[in-house]
Amino acid sequence: MSAWAAGRSAWPGALASWAVLLLAGCGGVKIAPVPAIPRALVVAAPVKVGIVIGGEMRNYAHSETRGGVSWNIALGPGHAEHMRALYRAGFREVVEFPDLESARAASGLSAIFEPLIDQYSFATTRDTGGEYVAVTIRYRINLFAPDGAPVDSFTLTGYGSGPGGGLSSGEPLAIATRNAMRDATAKFLTQFPAQQVAQRLARGEALVGATPAAGSAATQFVVEAVPVREPRRPPPPVVSR
Repeated sequence: MSAWAAGRSAWPGALASWAVLLLAGCGGVKIAPVPAIPRALVVAAPVKVGIVIGGEMRNYAHSETRGGVSWNIALGPGHAEHMRALYRAGFREVVEFPDLESARAASGLSAIFEPLIDQYSFATTRDTGGEYVAVTIRYRINLFAPDGAPVDSFTLTGYGSGPGGGLSSGEPLAIATRNAMRDATAKFLTQFPAQQVAQRLARGEALVGATPAAGSAATQFVVEAVPVREPRRPPPPVVSR
């Protein structure tokens, strides 16, 4: 067993400390979660990798209107910093690139990762009929060989919830978003080392681009949804006359 694989169970719930920028404007709610990420207690793989954080990730935002209220969630800036910390925790050396072309021109890399957000969705207390909000974030992580040839593509879903009682309309959503990111991060750092391609990286084996048939099916990290259970309110007392 590699030192990397041996450290997979050492995740104690890192990424729990966050700072949240909350902007409550007229007619809408705007949040931009900004992570304050402590050091993750995992053993980094002894390899040098590149990460591509392009415009799609840096500028990712989710906007929708419900019940006449506009919701605007700026996920890009916080996720860019989030991904830097994630890969620095998982690998000995990480070099960031703005695009795949720049990464493939670099030397000394064992692999290239391109993390992306596929989908963001949320449920407010009005949607759930209770005192909690819930968030789901689905990620896609493209893995390339050092020459830029595609090797595999992984999908990972993070789930998070947060109490809504006594908080502003935007803060509970920011808390739930934080928890969804933390859930996805913990799953990646503990589950990715068990993948065959990760074990090849840990052994220092060169990655080779997959054939179209082999690369067409993405590997799915199976993560069960976290149920949001609302506390039951006791019935009002019966007053006898």
